[in-house]
Amino acid sequence: MEPKLLELLVCPVTKGPLEYVREREELVSRSARLAYPVRDGIPIMLETEARTLSDEECER
Repeated sequence: MEPKLLELLVCPVTKGPLEYVREREELVSRSARLAYPVRDGIPIMLETEARTLSDEECER
């Protein structure tokens, strides 16, 4: 994930910051408790495509 792109992207639900998790290829919004997938280098910023974070993942 390009650092410049990550600076521009925000969570579509909360408009808050996102954190890139390389191991899972996801952009994580802790405030929305959602993880958006990155497929072939393209972030899929749709709430319907995001997975819900567990309590443990939100605390990290």
